[in-house]
Amino acid sequence: MENKALVLGANYYIGLSIIRCLGMHGIKVAAVDYGRKGTYGFHSKYLSEALIGPHYKQDPEGFLSFLVEYAKKQPAPPVLFASADPYVEFMDKHLDVLRQYFLIPSIEQGLYTRVMNKDTLHALAAEHGVRVPETVRPTDEDYLDKVESIIKYPCLVKPTDSPAFVSVFRKKVFKVFSRQELTEAVSKAREAGLDVIIQRIIPGFDDHMYTFDAYLNADSKVTHWTTCQKYRQYPINFGASVYTGQKHVQELYDIGAKFLESIGWKGFAEIEFKKDAETGEFYLIEVNVRTTNLNNLLFKSGLNMPYIAYRELTGSPLEPKAVDYDTGYVFWYAFEDILAVRDYIRTGQLTLGQVLKSYFRKKAHAIWSIKDPRPFFAFCAYKLSRLLDRRTERK
Repeated sequence: MENKALVLGANYYIGLSIIRCLGMHGIKVAAVDYGRKGTYGFHSKYLSEALIGPHYKQDPEGFLSFLVEYAKKQPAPPVLFASADPYVEFMDKHLDVLRQYFLIPSIEQGLYTRVMNKDTLHALAAEHGVRVPETVRPTDEDYLDKVESIIKYPCLVKPTDSPAFVSVFRKKVFKVFSRQELTEAVSKAREAGLDVIIQRIIPGFDDHMYTFDAYLNADSKVTHWTTCQKYRQYPINFGASVYTGQKHVQELYDIGAKFLESIGWKGFAEIEFKKDAETGEFYLIEVNVRTTNLNNLLFKSGLNMPYIAYRELTGSPLEPKAVDYDTGYVFWYAFEDILAVRDYIRTGQLTLGQVLKSYFRKKAHAIWSIKDPRPFFAFCAYKLSRLLDRRTERK
């Protein structure tokens, strides 16, 4: 295949899963990162080139030049894949330049950012009749009174720009229980130069979180899709999936496909929903616009999303496919699931028996692969070295 694939980011298992999903089909895959330490995706046997480039944040212009120069040397435009939100933001900002040298699903500059931004996403959802949690903005007049009359405590203070918020506070949201805590949380965000919104907490345990995972072609039509149900997250209650099962829920397709098609989406997207434990209604929480941590679960369930994208962008699209039945597979990120289980049990949300019973299912591992084991051992070696470094520092 003449077109290479270029993966932005290889120091997390999402980049690794993209490399594997493409490399197993004989596609030449290159990955670029800003350092080798901890970049365990570089150890995959499916990787053809490991590239070190400028940091996308510290030197964005240098990174852009690096990518353009790489693409110019190739016999055909590479297909570009982002493995993390900051890379998507970078691609969206420079989409007009990158599209001259790479194959990318999106053709509308700014759409990635509008969908990633919680405030503009919720406006889009409301415009298209999709239910979202009740929201108040700190810029609203008498916002504190509105929170107490409309949303109630506890409630969530959520960033409009999640990657920036997480980089500062190392968490995805602030959960607040009083007016004082709310004003303190809003002040912290403002001091960091970050915009936030305040939302009602949709009732229900973490297993009330669901996803609609889909690929949309150049005509913005859903061609491949399935749905999943989260079981555990880390950090618990408001974190990322660490134990999630593929689970068919037709209603999620009915809501999600219509929304993505109506906004003119192209390429892969994952909509996160929460099911209200009291009403049974689904609320749109956020949209992940790049390959997600459930990628290996989707692959095991029969949908190789990176390969689907590669084939369509290179002019030989695969036949449409819906996994509209239960496959029995679960995604498992064991490293963080151990931490999550500890916290679920400590807070009384789960029992040890419930956790142990849940493990008797077919696994789609985040990192481990019997066919490609070296990244797993590189990951373990890196984590061990960090642990030893911390112990040395304490001494």
